[in-house]
Amino acid sequence: MAGVSQDALYAEIDLELSWSEHELPQVERTKHVHKLHPYLGKFIPQLVEVFLERYFAPGACVYDPFVGSGTTLVEANTFGADSVGCDISAFNCLLSRVKVTQYSLGAVELSLRSTLEEARQAGPAPTRDASKWLRRWYSDRSLGELLRYREVAFDRLEDPSLDVAKVILSRAARSARLTTHYDLDFPRRPVRQPYFCHKHKRTCTPVDESAKFLARYTADTVRRIREFSNVRTSSLVEVIHADSQRLDLPIQPHGVITSPPYPGLIDYHEQHRYAYELLGLDDRSDIELGRARRGTSRPALREYVDGMVAVFANASRQLSPGAPVVIVVNDSRGLFPDVLEKAGLRLDQSLTRHVNRRTGRRAGQFFESVLVCNVIGRY
Repeated sequence: MAGVSQDALYAEIDLELSWSEHELPQVERTKHVHKLHPYLGKFIPQLVEVFLERYFAPGACVYDPFVGSGTTLVEANTFGADSVGCDISAFNCLLSRVKVTQYSLGAVELSLRSTLEEARQAGPAPTRDASKWLRRWYSDRSLGELLRYREVAFDRLEDPSLDVAKVILSRAARSARLTTHYDLDFPRRPVRQPYFCHKHKRTCTPVDESAKFLARYTADTVRRIREFSNVRTSSLVEVIHADSQRLDLPIQPHGVITSPPYPGLIDYHEQHRYAYELLGLDDRSDIELGRARRGTSRPALREYVDGMVAVFANASRQLSPGAPVVIVVNDSRGLFPDVLEKAGLRLDQSLTRHVNRRTGRRAGQFFESVLVCNVIGRY
């Protein structure tokens, strides 16, 4: 795509689904709870806003079988629609649930700040019993501060404040790993010596503490939850930790908005390994669809297609004929025509959007397809 003019670039794409950085700056793409925790592979909330306006009405129910970081659920709620989200990843479900829960704001803020202060006063916890993975990826001081915060939070908090503390702990753990500042998305190995930082253009040293991140993210999390409370509606939101290939939904949705994982690109469990290690979350990575470690061999792609067919066929049988199913995917391998046919879906439109502002190791031009489908009939 090098040398292609902006006019040519946008000639064949849906302009309502594509934005320049000037039109849609990062602060808008990560508004309120959408930036409670970094998450690779999420789609932007403005995209979901367009789909809701085009294909749904307030009072409807939207289903997302790959709930990820909860973008569909958050936007459905502000739109005034009920929503149900499912994911095989326990961390994804935790993060989504924290985003959409309705809180007693004063009580949550007080409990989180008290937890932070108690952990600070107690100092780092012993690290000798931590897992090998944790001791490898953190300095002793940094790990001790994470463990102390975890100890205090688990001791003094109850849900929903405890779930919020878990997300704060996870976000701090992501930032405090022994890796370079420019490689937080895909760290290859721990870094324990000073290094030239491509992000800051100078020599940097690996992080040796977690307390500053715990404090920073406590304040940021409280602020973002408060911001979302100003636009949150009373619409129902349910997050289910399950396999969407065989889930019986608690209510019948009116349609689907989702962005499934791409084959061989991201391990969604491994992406948040620090959370699984610190929080003892249920690891179901062995049945995660499209996980990177499986690669893109023919058997892996067959497994991916079979899984996608099962997910969308299961959704189709619980939707009314004609119900809209909106799928955002980069189908560069041409797998989804087969998926849609076998899942009982008819393709109405295939739209192309330009994905703006992919940075770091994921930089470069990138395009996605928006597959707008309808349920043919009971599957």
